Amino acid sequence: MRPYELIKAKRDGKRLRADDIQAFLRAYTDGEVPDYQMSALCMAIFFRGLDAEELSAWAQAMLHSGEVLDLSDIPGTKVDKHSTGGVGDKVSLSLAPLAAACGVPVPMISGRGLGHTGGTLDKLESIPGFQINLPVSEYRRLVRELDCCLIGQTASVAPADKKLYALRDVTATVDCIPLIASSIMSKKLASGLDALVLDVKVGSGAFMKTQEDARTLARTMIDIGAQMGRKVTALLTDMNQPLGRAVGNALEVVEAVEMLRGRAPEDYTEVTLALTAEMLVLGGKARSLDEARARLQRVIEDGSAVRKLQQIVEAQGGDPRSIEDYARLPQARSTLDVPSPGEGFITGIETEAVGLAAVALGAGRQRVDSRIDPAVGFTLLRKVGEPVKRGEPLVRIHFNEPGGVEDVKARLLSAYGFGPVAPAPRPLILERVE
Repeated sequence: MRPYELIKAKRDGKRLRADDIQAFLRAYTDGEVPDYQMSALCMAIFFRGLDAEELSAWAQAMLHSGEVLDLSDIPGTKVDKHSTGGVGDKVSLSLAPLAAACGVPVPMISGRGLGHTGGTLDKLESIPGFQINLPVSEYRRLVRELDCCLIGQTASVAPADKKLYALRDVTATVDCIPLIASSIMSKKLASGLDALVLDVKVGSGAFMKTQEDARTLARTMIDIGAQMGRKVTALLTDMNQPLGRAVGNALEVVEAVEMLRGRAPEDYTEVTLALTAEMLVLGGKARSLDEARARLQRVIEDGSAVRKLQQIVEAQGGDPRSIEDYARLPQARSTLDVPSPGEGFITGIETEAVGLAAVALGAGRQRVDSRIDPAVGFTLLRKVGEPVKRGEPLVRIHFNEPGGVEDVKARLLSAYGFGPVAPAPRPLILERVE
């Protein structure tokens, strides 16, 4: 089919042939199909979906659009983790060194922020000098020598996804199960892993708003992994409020380091430990999740988790001193505390609104070519279930440019709900899917 015919067929709800899908994606990767036609097809898929055979063909085409790395000569079971994206979700920054400190090789190819959610690469790049664009040879060397490397997609690994990832971010086609599943799995399976742990976020700050949709996405990705001979486990985790208290790139780096020292907020710590424990079991470094949790606690207490992060930062060109001295990380010039307009208890936080406020402040992208300010963001001084008095600070805004701060403040205030009674606590880990 010509691109026009393919777009029209999917728009009208017709089933696409595998060879047509593969030809379209190959032509898009080579620059023969323009962005506007791919945008149209993505929107058609958003509304019409892909059946199992179409999705398999789409994922295979994404995976084989470039080089599929082979790390079989590196000892051990290579295990990675992927999050579907949330607000304040800096889990990868602490999870990767934790798993590596326990001897699990972690080949992690991550992405940038999508929509209202933050990106691991953007957070890593807030560490002075940190290089996320490394050649494959260096990536292999660091996985072998340090049990970990954290990079972005190279030009040779899943190039179709690299182009499509940025396009979806600015065309309102991010929250589409077939596109999310194929994007994640093509990128991850191309990185050379043997097993994968998925953190599928659920709630107001996630792309999946309901547990049912999150379960469907998890099972879709597990099925793609099974077709390609990989073991995949998923945890559905709550994203009805930001994870931890820091939102913004350098601020989240600080909180991630604090987690490795045992000093981070309880919700962020719990989700990180639960996901990393799954990695240790898949990687053969623990026989049970309880044994894995005990081992993780030991590497936090003896300092080896923080030391592993410092080794990774130094090996990838970053300043390891910034892991000890946070003043070496980007610092916002000004702060503003947002006072509470109500009192009682925080009954809810519209987490997507917080994420969009961070984007408006400059912590995320409004366009593909937008520049991110790594220093700006928020510290959440009150979270769901906590008491607050009128006039007490809810959120601290860290900013450089004062121009849009009042708009950001209004966005944050509209995101908070208040009531006379604290809501019942929500579980952080909603479900485990195998």
